[in-house]
Amino acid sequence: MIMKVGDVMGRVAIAVRLDTSFADVVETMRRFKVGAVAVVDGERRPVGVVSADDLLLKEIDAERVGAFFESRGRRREHAKAAGGTAAQVMTSPAITVTEGTSVGQAARLMHQHRIRQLPVVDEVSGRITGTVHQADLLKIFVRPLADVRADVEQAVRRAGADPDGLSVVVEHGLVSLSGTVPLRSQIPRVVDAVHAVDGVIEVDDRLGFAADDLVGAPPL
Repeated sequence: MIMKVGDVMGRVAIAVRLDTSFADVVETMRRFKVGAVAVVDGERRPVGVVSADDLLLKEIDAERVGAFFESRGRRREHAKAAGGTAAQVMTSPAITVTEGTSVGQAARLMHQHRIRQLPVVDEVSGRITGTVHQADLLKIFVRPLADVRADVEQAVRRAGADPDGLSVVVEHGLVSLSGTVPLRSQIPRVVDAVHAVDGVIEVDDRLGFAADDLVGAPPL
């Protein structure tokens, strides 16, 4: 079973409107002890995100050297630092996920964009329904061992091998595989399939094979 964002997300969404003042954005983040808030339009659809980094630009912004010498990104930072509403200081567009997004994909988005949380939106309406945090995604590594083992066995079957003929040991994210599969070419497929199971961190491959179907034909 591939874990989805809907399995781990928080059902409370901390959000502000486009016209929320800078001071009220700060107070909202302090009150709810969050590092970022979604900015939503009149239909509660996320259009951007205000993070602590966005707010701190007002504090760290230095004197401008001159627009001619500044990069486009630096000019955007100056504009944010001068902003007085959520719409003016937010980072846009908002990077969102749905409840059906896999935990792995959500983790990749966070890593790629260097963010720690994502607004979760309804797949049809686009309205915000919750938030998923980095800490929520870590729940993937504390799944019950029985659930991980069942998924590992299914992965082995999908790769064309019989898990009943193998020794499968699951312990704290490590899966040890030993025994014999019919063909040598099945081994990487089995290992890759098991590695893709949610909650598996490492695969100890000790598999053997009955027949080597990767031996090349002898030269003429």
